[in-house]
Amino acid sequence: MGVLTTHVGSLPRPDSVTPLLMGRESGERFDREEFDPAMAAAVADVVAWQRSCGVDIVSDGEMSKITYSTYVKDRMTGFGGDVARRPALDLAPYPELRQRMAAASGGAQGFQRQSCVGPIEYVGHDDLHADLAAMRVACDAAGATLGFMNAASPGLVTAFQPNEHYPSHEAYVRAVGAAMRTEYEAIVAAGFDVQLDCPDLAMARHTGFQTLSDDEFVARAELHVDVLNEATASIDPARMRMHLCWGNYEGPHDHDIGLDRIIDTVLRARPSTIVFEAANPRHGHEWEVWQGVDIPDDKLLAPGVIVSTSNYVEHPRRVAQLLRPYVDLVGTERVLASTDCGFGTFAGIGRIDPDVVGKKLRSLAEGAALVGN
Repeated sequence: MGVLTTHVGSLPRPDSVTPLLMGRESGERFDREEFDPAMAAAVADVVAWQRSCGVDIVSDGEMSKITYSTYVKDRMTGFGGDVARRPALDLAPYPELRQRMAAASGGAQGFQRQSCVGPIEYVGHDDLHADLAAMRVACDAAGATLGFMNAASPGLVTAFQPNEHYPSHEAYVRAVGAAMRTEYEAIVAAGFDVQLDCPDLAMARHTGFQTLSDDEFVARAELHVDVLNEATASIDPARMRMHLCWGNYEGPHDHDIGLDRIIDTVLRARPSTIVFEAANPRHGHEWEVWQGVDIPDDKLLAPGVIVSTSNYVEHPRRVAQLLRPYVDLVGTERVLASTDCGFGTFAGIGRIDPDVVGKKLRSLAEGAALVGN
Protein backbone atom coordinates (compact mmCIF):
# COMPACT_ATOMS: atom_id res chain seq x y z
CA MET A 1 0.00 0.00 0.00
CA GLY A 2 1.31 3.44 -0.90
CA VAL A 3 0.94 6.77 0.85
CA LEU A 4 -2.63 7.99 1.44
CA THR A 5 -3.73 11.04 -0.54
CA THR A 6 -5.52 14.22 0.39
CA HIS A 7 -5.46 17.91 -0.57
CA VAL A 8 -5.71 21.31 1.09
CA GLY A 9 -9.47 21.71 0.86
CA SER A 10 -10.86 24.21 -1.61
CA LEU A 11 -11.85 23.09 -5.11
CA PRO A 12 -13.29 24.98 -8.10
CA ARG A 13 -16.93 25.93 -7.54
CA PRO A 14 -19.38 24.84 -10.27
CA ASP A 15 -21.52 27.33 -12.17
CA SER A 16 -24.50 26.33 -10.04
CA VAL A 17 -22.74 27.61 -6.92
CA THR A 18 -20.66 30.68 -7.77
CA PRO A 19 -23.57 33.07 -8.55
CA LEU A 20 -25.21 32.16 -5.24
CA LEU A 21 -22.00 32.87 -3.34
CA MET A 22 -21.51 36.16 -5.16
CA GLY A 23 -25.12 37.15 -4.53
CA ARG A 24 -24.77 36.50 -0.84
CA GLU A 25 -21.47 38.39 -0.71
CA SER A 26 -22.92 41.46 -2.37
CA GLY A 27 -26.02 41.40 -0.19
CA GLU A 28 -28.22 41.30 -3.26
CA ARG A 29 -29.38 37.70 -3.04
CA PHE A 30 -29.50 35.11 -0.27
CA ASP A 31 -32.37 32.66 0.11
CA ARG A 32 -31.44 29.78 2.39
CA GLU A 33 -34.11 27.55 0.86
CA GLU A 34 -32.30 27.97 -2.47
CA PHE A 35 -28.73 28.21 -1.14
CA ASP A 36 -28.51 25.13 1.09
CA PRO A 37 -29.86 22.55 -1.42
CA ALA A 38 -27.57 23.93 -4.15
CA MET A 39 -24.56 23.63 -1.87
CA ALA A 40 -25.54 20.13 -0.76
CA ALA A 41 -25.81 19.00 -4.38
CA ALA A 42 -22.41 20.51 -5.18
CA VAL A 43 -20.83 18.82 -2.17
CA ALA A 44 -22.28 15.44 -3.20
CA ASP A 45 -20.80 15.85 -6.67
CA VAL A 46 -17.40 17.06 -5.51
CA VAL A 47 -16.96 14.31 -2.91
CA ALA A 48 -17.82 11.60 -5.45
CA TRP A 49 -15.46 13.28 -7.94
CA GLN A 50 -12.59 13.30 -5.45
CA ARG A 51 -13.04 9.59 -4.83
CA SER A 52 -13.04 8.95 -8.58
CA CYS A 53 -9.71 10.80 -8.78
CA GLY A 54 -8.19 8.55 -6.13
CA VAL A 55 -8.30 10.95 -3.18
CA ASP A 56 -8.42 9.00 0.08
CA ILE A 57 -9.18 11.83 2.53
CA VAL A 58 -11.78 14.12 0.99
CA SER A 59 -13.27 17.51 1.81
CA ASP A 60 -16.45 19.37 0.87
CA GLY A 61 -14.36 21.54 -1.48
CA GLU A 62 -15.45 24.57 0.58
CA MET A 63 -18.43 24.84 -1.74
CA SER A 64 -20.42 27.14 0.55
CA LYS A 65 -17.59 29.59 1.29
CA ILE A 66 -16.72 32.68 -0.71
CA THR A 67 -13.14 32.31 0.56
CA TYR A 68 -11.36 30.23 3.17
CA SER A 69 -10.51 33.35 5.18
CA THR A 70 -13.38 35.84 5.02
CA TYR A 71 -16.38 33.48 5.23
CA VAL A 72 -16.22 34.05 9.00
CA LYS A 73 -17.91 37.46 8.66
CA ASP A 74 -21.13 35.52 8.01
CA ARG A 75 -20.60 33.34 11.10
CA MET A 76 -19.53 35.85 13.74
CA THR A 77 -20.76 39.22 14.88
CA GLY A 78 -18.44 42.21 15.06
CA PHE A 79 -17.34 42.64 11.44
CA GLY A 80 -18.15 45.46 9.04
CA GLY A 81 -16.94 47.81 6.33
CA ASP A 82 -14.62 46.98 3.46
CA VAL A 83 -10.92 47.81 3.92
CA ALA A 84 -8.36 48.16 1.15
CA ARG A 85 -5.69 45.46 1.04
CA ARG A 86 -1.99 46.28 0.85
CA PRO A 87 -0.14 44.50 -1.96
CA ALA A 88 2.06 41.67 -0.74
CA LEU A 89 5.66 42.78 -0.27
CA ASP A 90 6.91 40.65 -3.17
CA LEU A 91 4.26 42.07 -5.54
CA ALA A 92 4.27 45.72 -4.42
CA PRO A 93 7.04 46.81 -6.86
CA TYR A 94 5.25 45.23 -9.84
CA PRO A 95 1.85 46.86 -10.55
CA GLU A 96 1.72 45.53 -14.11
CA LEU A 97 2.38 42.01 -12.87
CA ARG A 98 -0.47 42.36 -10.38
CA GLN A 99 -2.79 43.40 -13.20
CA ARG A 100 -1.74 40.46 -15.36
CA MET A 101 -2.17 38.05 -12.45
CA ALA A 102 -5.70 39.34 -11.82
CA ALA A 103 -6.59 38.98 -15.50
CA ALA A 104 -5.17 35.45 -15.69
CA SER A 105 -7.18 34.41 -12.63
CA GLY A 106 -10.48 35.65 -14.00
CA GLY A 107 -10.60 39.17 -12.57
CA ALA A 108 -10.16 41.09 -9.37
CA GLN A 109 -11.12 39.47 -6.08
CA GLY A 110 -14.67 40.67 -5.46
CA PHE A 111 -15.19 39.62 -1.86
CA GLN A 112 -15.45 41.98 1.10
CA ARG A 113 -12.44 42.53 3.37
CA GLN A 114 -14.12 43.66 6.54
CA SER A 115 -12.57 44.68 9.86
CA CYS A 116 -13.46 43.94 13.43
CA VAL A 117 -15.63 46.84 14.57
CA GLY A 118 -17.46 45.30 17.55
CA PRO A 119 -17.62 42.38 19.99
CA ILE A 120 -17.20 38.95 18.45
CA GLU A 121 -19.72 36.17 19.03
CA TYR A 122 -20.34 32.99 17.02
CA VAL A 123 -23.74 33.05 15.32
CA GLY A 124 -23.10 30.86 12.28
CA HIS A 125 -24.79 27.73 13.54
CA ASP A 126 -27.19 27.43 10.57
CA ASP A 127 -24.37 27.65 8.03
CA LEU A 128 -22.21 25.25 10.02
CA HIS A 129 -24.93 22.64 10.47
CA ALA A 130 -25.87 22.83 6.78
CA ASP A 131 -22.22 22.24 5.82
CA LEU A 132 -21.90 19.28 8.18
CA ALA A 133 -25.15 17.69 7.02
CA ALA A 134 -24.20 18.05 3.35
CA MET A 135 -20.77 16.52 3.96
CA ARG A 136 -22.20 13.56 5.88
CA VAL A 137 -24.71 12.72 3.14
CA ALA A 138 -22.05 13.12 0.44
CA CYS A 139 -19.48 10.93 2.19
CA ASP A 140 -22.01 8.19 2.90
CA ALA A 141 -23.18 8.20 -0.73
CA ALA A 142 -19.63 8.08 -2.11
CA GLY A 143 -18.33 5.53 0.37
CA ALA A 144 -15.78 8.02 1.66
CA THR A 145 -14.77 6.89 5.14
CA LEU A 146 -12.12 9.59 5.69
CA GLY A 147 -13.07 13.26 5.45
CA PHE A 148 -12.03 16.66 6.73
CA MET A 149 -13.49 20.13 6.77
CA ASN A 150 -11.64 23.45 6.75
CA ALA A 151 -11.99 26.15 9.38
CA ALA A 152 -10.18 29.46 9.71
CA SER A 153 -7.67 29.52 12.54
CA PRO A 154 -7.94 32.40 15.02
CA GLY A 155 -4.78 33.99 13.65
CA LEU A 156 -5.97 33.72 10.06
CA VAL A 157 -9.11 35.69 10.88
CA THR A 158 -7.01 38.50 12.36
CA ALA A 159 -4.60 38.53 9.43
CA PHE A 160 -7.39 39.21 6.92
CA GLN A 161 -9.79 41.26 9.07
CA PRO A 162 -7.84 44.02 10.88
CA ASN A 163 -8.76 45.05 14.41
CA GLU A 164 -10.58 48.33 14.99
CA HIS A 165 -12.35 47.39 18.22
CA TYR A 166 -10.30 45.43 20.75
CA PRO A 167 -7.62 47.20 22.84
CA SER A 168 -4.83 44.97 21.52
CA HIS A 169 -4.08 42.34 18.92
CA GLU A 170 -3.86 39.74 21.67
CA ALA A 171 -7.32 40.60 22.96
CA TYR A 172 -8.67 40.40 19.41
CA VAL A 173 -7.18 37.02 18.53
CA ARG A 174 -8.27 35.54 21.86
CA ALA A 175 -11.84 36.70 21.24
CA VAL A 176 -11.77 35.04 17.82
CA GLY A 177 -10.37 31.83 19.27
CA ALA A 178 -13.10 31.66 21.92
CA ALA A 179 -15.80 32.14 19.27
CA MET A 180 -14.39 29.77 16.64
CA ARG A 181 -14.07 26.97 19.17
CA THR A 182 -17.73 26.24 18.46
CA GLU A 183 -16.96 25.49 14.82
CA TYR A 184 -13.88 23.38 15.49
CA GLU A 185 -15.62 21.17 18.03
CA ALA A 186 -18.75 20.73 15.90
CA ILE A 187 -16.75 19.50 12.89
CA VAL A 188 -15.05 16.81 14.95
CA ALA A 189 -18.27 15.87 16.74
CA ALA A 190 -19.85 15.28 13.33
CA GLY A 191 -17.21 12.65 12.54
CA PHE A 192 -14.78 14.64 10.41
CA ASP A 193 -11.26 15.87 11.02
CA VAL A 194 -10.91 19.63 11.25
CA GLN A 195 -8.25 21.41 9.24
CA LEU A 196 -7.13 24.69 10.78
CA ASP A 197 -5.93 26.95 7.97
CA CYS A 198 -2.88 28.83 9.28
CA PRO A 199 -1.29 31.10 6.66
CA ASP A 200 -1.02 33.58 9.53
CA LEU A 201 2.05 31.58 10.58
CA ALA A 202 3.82 32.11 7.24
CA MET A 203 2.12 34.14 4.47
CA ALA A 204 1.01 36.92 6.81
CA ARG A 205 4.64 37.96 7.29
CA HIS A 206 4.59 39.56 3.82
CA THR A 207 0.84 40.33 3.65
CA GLY A 208 -1.37 41.20 6.61
CA PHE A 209 1.48 41.64 9.11
CA GLN A 210 4.06 43.03 6.73
CA THR A 211 4.95 45.98 8.97
CA LEU A 212 6.42 43.61 11.59
CA SER A 213 10.05 42.54 11.68
CA ASP A 214 10.85 38.84 11.42
CA ASP A 215 11.33 38.63 15.19
CA GLU A 216 8.09 40.50 15.86
CA PHE A 217 6.27 38.25 13.41
CA VAL A 218 7.57 35.07 15.06
CA ALA A 219 6.44 36.41 18.44
CA ARG A 220 2.98 37.02 17.00
CA ALA A 221 2.94 33.53 15.49
CA GLU A 222 3.79 32.13 18.93
CA LEU A 223 0.76 33.95 20.34
CA HIS A 224 -1.44 32.61 17.55
CA VAL A 225 -0.34 29.04 18.28
CA ASP A 226 -1.08 29.55 21.97
CA VAL A 227 -4.60 30.72 21.11
CA LEU A 228 -5.14 27.90 18.61
CA ASN A 229 -4.07 25.38 21.24
CA GLU A 230 -6.48 26.88 23.76
CA ALA A 231 -9.36 26.90 21.26
CA THR A 232 -8.82 23.22 20.44
CA ALA A 233 -7.98 22.02 23.95
CA SER A 234 -10.91 19.58 24.04
CA ILE A 235 -10.13 18.00 20.64
CA ASP A 236 -7.89 14.97 20.13
CA PRO A 237 -4.80 16.17 18.19
CA ALA A 238 -5.14 13.14 15.91
CA ARG A 239 -8.45 14.59 14.67
CA MET A 240 -6.82 17.86 13.59
CA ARG A 241 -4.74 19.06 10.66
CA MET A 242 -3.15 22.46 10.16
CA HIS A 243 -2.26 24.02 6.83
CA LEU A 244 0.88 26.13 6.57
CA CYS A 245 0.92 28.42 3.54
CA TRP A 246 2.96 31.26 2.05
CA GLY A 247 0.27 32.39 -0.39
CA ASN A 248 -1.51 30.63 -3.23
CA TYR A 249 -0.40 32.89 -6.08
CA GLU A 250 2.26 32.80 -8.78
CA GLY A 251 4.37 35.74 -7.60
CA PRO A 252 8.08 36.13 -6.84
CA HIS A 253 7.67 34.99 -3.20
CA ASP A 254 11.10 36.40 -2.48
CA HIS A 255 9.81 37.93 0.76
CA ASP A 256 8.52 34.62 2.16
CA ILE A 257 9.79 33.95 5.66
CA GLY A 258 11.80 30.74 5.71
CA LEU A 259 10.40 27.57 7.24
CA ASP A 260 13.50 27.42 9.45
CA ARG A 261 12.36 30.62 11.23
CA ILE A 262 8.92 29.27 12.13
CA ILE A 263 9.34 25.49 12.33
CA ASP A 264 9.61 25.38 16.13
CA THR A 265 6.43 27.44 16.42
CA VAL A 266 4.61 25.18 13.96
CA LEU A 267 5.60 22.04 15.84
CA ARG A 268 4.16 23.48 19.08
CA ALA A 269 0.66 23.54 17.61
CA ARG A 270 -1.63 20.73 18.79
CA PRO A 271 -2.85 19.35 15.42
CA SER A 272 -1.09 16.09 14.61
CA THR A 273 -1.07 16.50 10.83
CA ILE A 274 0.87 19.35 9.24
CA VAL A 275 -0.09 20.17 5.64
CA PHE A 276 2.51 22.40 3.98
CA GLU A 277 3.91 23.64 0.69
CA ALA A 278 6.72 21.44 -0.63
CA ALA A 279 6.37 21.43 -4.41
CA ASN A 280 6.69 25.02 -5.59
CA PRO A 281 10.12 26.47 -6.47
CA ARG A 282 10.35 28.70 -3.40
CA HIS A 283 9.79 25.98 -0.80
CA GLY A 284 10.62 22.69 -2.51
CA HIS A 285 14.05 22.60 -0.85
CA GLU A 286 12.72 22.81 2.69
CA TRP A 287 12.62 19.06 3.23
CA GLU A 288 16.13 19.81 4.51
CA VAL A 289 14.59 21.86 7.33
CA TRP A 290 12.41 18.93 8.41
CA GLN A 291 15.50 16.71 8.46
CA GLY A 292 17.18 19.08 10.89
CA VAL A 293 14.49 19.16 13.59
CA ASP A 294 13.16 16.71 16.15
CA ILE A 295 9.70 15.82 14.83
CA PRO A 296 7.46 14.51 17.63
CA ASP A 297 6.30 10.93 17.14
CA ASP A 298 2.64 11.95 17.01
CA LYS A 299 3.12 14.30 14.03
CA LEU A 300 2.13 13.33 10.48
CA LEU A 301 3.60 15.21 7.54
CA ALA A 302 1.43 16.07 4.53
CA PRO A 303 3.78 17.75 2.05
CA GLY A 304 2.32 19.43 -0.99
CA VAL A 305 3.67 17.53 -3.98
CA ILE A 306 1.30 19.11 -6.52
CA VAL A 307 1.62 22.81 -7.41
CA SER A 308 -1.69 24.67 -7.12
CA THR A 309 -0.75 27.69 -9.28
CA SER A 310 0.19 26.01 -12.57
CA ASN A 311 -1.67 24.01 -15.19
CA TYR A 312 1.30 21.70 -15.58
CA VAL A 313 0.25 18.17 -14.61
CA GLU A 314 2.97 16.64 -12.47
CA HIS A 315 4.27 13.24 -13.54
CA PRO A 316 3.50 10.47 -11.02
CA ARG A 317 7.18 9.65 -10.73
CA ARG A 318 7.90 13.27 -9.82
CA VAL A 319 5.22 13.04 -7.15
CA ALA A 320 6.93 9.93 -5.78
CA GLN A 321 10.33 11.67 -5.83
CA LEU A 322 9.00 14.57 -3.79
CA LEU A 323 7.40 12.25 -1.24
CA ARG A 324 10.37 9.98 -0.63
CA PRO A 325 12.46 12.34 1.57
CA TYR A 326 9.52 12.59 3.97
CA VAL A 327 8.86 8.85 3.91
CA ASP A 328 12.55 8.24 4.63
CA LEU A 329 12.29 10.68 7.53
CA VAL A 330 9.16 9.49 9.38
CA GLY A 331 7.91 6.39 7.55
CA THR A 332 5.09 5.70 5.10
CA GLU A 333 2.41 5.54 7.78
CA ARG A 334 3.19 9.11 8.89
CA VAL A 335 3.09 10.76 5.46
CA LEU A 336 0.10 11.95 3.44
CA ALA A 337 0.43 13.12 -0.16
CA SER A 338 -1.18 16.53 -0.51
CA THR A 339 -1.23 19.64 -2.68
CA ASP A 340 0.58 22.90 -2.02
CA CYS A 341 -2.65 24.82 -1.52
CA GLY A 342 -6.28 24.85 -2.62
CA PHE A 343 -7.59 24.97 -6.17
CA GLY A 344 -10.53 27.24 -5.36
CA THR A 345 -9.14 29.67 -2.81
CA PHE A 346 -11.58 32.39 -3.92
CA ALA A 347 -14.92 31.47 -5.48
CA GLY A 348 -15.05 32.31 -9.17
CA ILE A 349 -11.32 33.06 -9.36
CA GLY A 350 -8.56 30.64 -10.25
CA ARG A 351 -5.73 29.95 -12.64
CA ILE A 352 -6.23 26.21 -12.88
CA ASP A 353 -8.75 24.73 -15.28
CA PRO A 354 -11.16 22.48 -13.35
CA ASP A 355 -10.49 19.56 -15.70
CA VAL A 356 -6.75 19.97 -15.10
CA VAL A 357 -7.39 19.84 -11.35
CA GLY A 358 -8.79 16.36 -11.86
CA LYS A 359 -5.71 15.29 -13.81
CA LYS A 360 -3.46 16.68 -11.08
CA LEU A 361 -5.32 14.75 -8.37
CA ARG A 362 -5.14 11.52 -10.40
CA SER A 363 -1.41 12.03 -10.85
CA LEU A 364 -1.14 12.62 -7.09
CA ALA A 365 -2.82 9.28 -6.44
CA GLU A 366 -0.69 7.44 -8.98
CA GLY A 367 2.52 8.90 -7.61
CA ALA A 368 1.61 8.22 -3.99
CA ALA A 369 0.93 4.58 -4.88
CA LEU A 370 4.51 4.24 -6.12
CA VAL A 371 6.02 5.17 -2.76
CA GLY A 372 6.80 2.16 -0.62
CA ASN A 373 6.23 -0.27 -3.50
